Amino acid sequence: MVGNIILYFVVAIVMIVFSIMAVTSKKILRAATYLLFVLLGAAIFYFQLGYEFLGAIQIAVYAGGIMVLFVFAILLTHRPNADAAPLDSHRKFAGIAASVIGCGLLLWALFTMPMLSTAEGSRCLCDALASGPDISMKMIGEAFTGTDKYQYLLPFEAVSVLLLACVIGGVTVARKR
Repeated sequence: MVGNIILYFVVAIVMIVFSIMAVTSKKILRAATYLLFVLLGAAIFYFQLGYEFLGAIQIAVYAGGIMVLFVFAILLTHRPNADAAPLDSHRKFAGIAASVIGCGLLLWALFTMPMLSTAEGSRCLCDALASGPDISMKMIGEAFTGTDKYQYLLPFEAVSVLLLACVIGGVTVARKR
Protein backbone atom coordinates (compact mmCIF):
# COMPACT_ATOMS: atom_id res chain seq x y z
CA MET A 1 0.00 0.00 0.00
CA VAL A 2 2.73 2.47 0.93
CA GLY A 3 4.74 1.40 -2.13
CA ASN A 4 1.76 2.18 -4.38
CA ILE A 5 1.39 5.63 -2.85
CA ILE A 6 5.09 6.35 -3.28
CA LEU A 7 4.99 5.08 -6.88
CA TYR A 8 1.95 7.26 -7.56
CA PHE A 9 3.65 10.44 -6.37
CA VAL A 10 6.93 9.64 -8.13
CA VAL A 11 5.15 8.99 -11.44
CA ALA A 12 2.93 12.06 -10.97
CA ILE A 13 5.96 14.30 -10.38
CA VAL A 14 7.77 12.79 -13.37
CA MET A 15 4.69 13.37 -15.55
CA ILE A 16 4.37 16.98 -14.42
CA VAL A 17 8.07 17.66 -15.06
CA PHE A 18 8.02 16.06 -18.51
CA SER A 19 4.76 17.84 -19.39
CA ILE A 20 6.33 21.18 -18.61
CA MET A 21 9.48 20.21 -20.51
CA ALA A 22 7.38 19.15 -23.54
CA VAL A 23 5.62 22.49 -23.62
CA THR A 24 8.68 24.65 -23.01
CA SER A 25 11.21 22.79 -25.17
CA LYS A 26 12.48 24.71 -28.19
CA LYS A 27 13.39 21.54 -30.08
CA ILE A 28 10.28 19.85 -31.38
CA LEU A 29 11.74 16.35 -31.49
CA ARG A 30 12.70 16.61 -27.83
CA ALA A 31 9.20 17.84 -27.02
CA ALA A 32 7.77 14.72 -28.68
CA THR A 33 10.14 12.56 -26.63
CA TYR A 34 9.04 14.26 -23.42
CA LEU A 35 5.42 13.66 -24.43
CA LEU A 36 6.27 9.98 -24.83
CA PHE A 37 7.37 9.83 -21.19
CA VAL A 38 4.12 11.49 -20.10
CA LEU A 39 2.11 8.89 -22.02
CA LEU A 40 4.13 6.08 -20.46
CA GLY A 41 3.42 7.58 -17.03
CA ALA A 42 -0.30 7.44 -17.77
CA ALA A 43 0.12 3.76 -18.65
CA ILE A 44 1.80 3.18 -15.28
CA PHE A 45 -1.24 4.73 -13.60
CA TYR A 46 -3.54 2.35 -15.49
CA PHE A 47 -1.44 -0.64 -14.42
CA GLN A 48 -1.41 0.62 -10.84
CA LEU A 49 -5.22 0.83 -10.85
CA GLY A 50 -5.47 -2.74 -12.09
CA TYR A 51 -6.59 -1.84 -15.62
CA GLU A 52 -4.02 -3.93 -17.45
CA PHE A 53 -5.90 -3.79 -20.74
CA LEU A 54 -6.06 0.01 -20.74
CA GLY A 55 -2.39 0.20 -19.76
CA ALA A 56 -1.41 -2.06 -22.65
CA ILE A 57 -3.59 -0.03 -25.05
CA GLN A 58 -2.01 3.19 -23.76
CA ILE A 59 1.46 1.84 -24.52
CA ALA A 60 0.57 0.25 -27.85
CA VAL A 61 -1.65 2.94 -29.32
CA TYR A 62 -0.47 6.21 -27.81
CA ALA A 63 3.10 5.65 -26.69
CA GLY A 64 3.74 3.44 -29.71
CA GLY A 65 1.55 4.35 -32.67
CA ILE A 66 0.70 7.99 -32.11
CA MET A 67 4.24 8.92 -31.06
CA VAL A 68 5.66 7.23 -34.16
CA LEU A 69 3.16 9.23 -36.23
CA PHE A 70 4.24 12.46 -34.48
CA VAL A 71 7.93 11.73 -35.01
CA PHE A 72 7.42 10.94 -38.70
CA ALA A 73 5.35 14.10 -39.15
CA ILE A 74 8.04 16.16 -37.42
CA LEU A 75 10.84 14.66 -39.49
CA LEU A 76 8.90 15.13 -42.73
CA THR A 77 7.91 18.74 -42.11
CA HIS A 78 10.69 20.27 -39.99
CA ARG A 79 14.40 20.13 -39.61
CA PRO A 80 14.86 18.07 -36.43
CA ASN A 81 17.63 20.18 -34.89
CA ALA A 82 16.11 23.57 -35.70
CA ASP A 83 15.02 25.72 -32.77
CA ALA A 84 11.47 26.98 -32.73
CA ALA A 85 10.98 30.71 -33.06
CA PRO A 86 10.35 32.35 -29.68
CA LEU A 87 6.80 33.41 -29.01
CA ASP A 88 5.91 37.07 -28.84
CA SER A 89 4.97 38.29 -25.38
CA HIS A 90 1.31 38.86 -26.28
CA ARG A 91 1.04 35.27 -27.49
CA LYS A 92 2.54 34.00 -24.24
CA PHE A 93 0.03 35.89 -22.15
CA ALA A 94 -2.83 34.80 -24.37
CA GLY A 95 -1.69 31.18 -24.04
CA ILE A 96 -1.40 31.44 -20.27
CA ALA A 97 -4.82 33.06 -20.04
CA ALA A 98 -6.39 30.38 -22.24
CA SER A 99 -4.74 27.66 -20.14
CA VAL A 100 -6.00 29.10 -16.86
CA ILE A 101 -9.53 29.55 -18.23
CA GLY A 102 -9.48 26.03 -19.68
CA CYS A 103 -8.31 24.52 -16.39
CA GLY A 104 -10.98 26.42 -14.50
CA LEU A 105 -13.71 25.23 -16.85
CA LEU A 106 -12.41 21.66 -16.69
CA LEU A 107 -12.43 21.66 -12.88
CA TRP A 108 -15.91 23.20 -12.81
CA ALA A 109 -17.22 20.56 -15.22
CA LEU A 110 -15.46 17.77 -13.34
CA PHE A 111 -17.02 18.64 -10.01
CA THR A 112 -20.52 19.53 -11.23
CA MET A 113 -21.24 16.96 -13.95
CA PRO A 114 -23.43 14.08 -12.82
CA MET A 115 -21.37 10.92 -12.89
CA LEU A 116 -23.72 8.11 -11.96
CA SER A 117 -27.45 7.65 -12.06
CA THR A 118 -28.66 5.77 -9.02
CA ALA A 119 -31.95 5.23 -7.25
CA GLU A 120 -31.35 8.40 -5.24
CA GLY A 121 -30.91 10.41 -8.43
CA SER A 122 -27.94 11.89 -10.17
CA ARG A 123 -24.79 12.59 -8.16
CA CYS A 124 -21.81 14.83 -8.88
CA LEU A 125 -18.20 13.70 -8.71
CA CYS A 126 -17.81 14.92 -5.13
CA ASP A 127 -20.64 12.64 -3.96
CA ALA A 128 -19.44 9.75 -6.10
CA LEU A 129 -15.91 9.97 -4.66
CA ALA A 130 -17.21 10.27 -1.11
CA SER A 131 -19.41 7.17 -1.35
CA GLY A 132 -16.81 5.17 -3.30
CA PRO A 133 -18.98 3.47 -5.94
CA ASP A 134 -17.71 0.52 -7.87
CA ILE A 135 -17.31 1.48 -11.51
CA SER A 136 -16.71 -1.52 -13.73
CA MET A 137 -15.05 -1.67 -17.12
CA LYS A 138 -18.46 -2.54 -18.56
CA MET A 139 -19.88 0.76 -17.27
CA ILE A 140 -16.95 2.68 -18.77
CA GLY A 141 -17.38 0.89 -22.10
CA GLU A 142 -21.11 1.63 -22.16
CA ALA A 143 -20.42 5.30 -21.37
CA PHE A 144 -17.96 5.57 -24.27
CA THR A 145 -20.08 3.75 -26.84
CA GLY A 146 -23.57 4.83 -25.79
CA THR A 147 -25.75 7.49 -27.33
CA ASP A 148 -27.77 8.49 -24.27
CA LYS A 149 -27.21 11.55 -22.12
CA TYR A 150 -23.64 11.69 -20.70
CA GLN A 151 -22.44 9.04 -23.14
CA TYR A 152 -19.69 9.72 -25.64
CA LEU A 153 -20.14 7.90 -28.94
CA LEU A 154 -20.29 11.09 -31.03
CA PRO A 155 -17.10 12.69 -29.61
CA PHE A 156 -15.37 9.30 -29.84
CA GLU A 157 -16.21 9.07 -33.55
CA ALA A 158 -15.27 12.72 -34.12
CA VAL A 159 -11.81 12.06 -32.69
CA SER A 160 -11.41 9.02 -34.96
CA VAL A 161 -12.30 11.16 -38.01
CA LEU A 162 -9.81 13.79 -36.82
CA LEU A 163 -7.06 11.17 -36.52
CA LEU A 164 -7.92 9.89 -40.01
CA ALA A 165 -7.63 13.44 -41.37
CA CYS A 166 -4.20 13.74 -39.67
CA VAL A 167 -3.01 10.53 -41.30
CA ILE A 168 -4.25 11.65 -44.73
CA GLY A 169 -2.58 15.04 -44.22
CA GLY A 170 0.68 13.35 -43.26
CA VAL A 171 0.58 11.16 -46.36
CA THR A 172 -0.16 14.19 -48.52
CA VAL A 173 2.75 16.16 -47.07
CA ALA A 174 5.05 13.18 -47.49
CA ARG A 175 4.11 12.74 -51.15
CA LYS A 176 4.80 16.42 -51.95
CA ARG A 177 8.37 16.20 -50.67
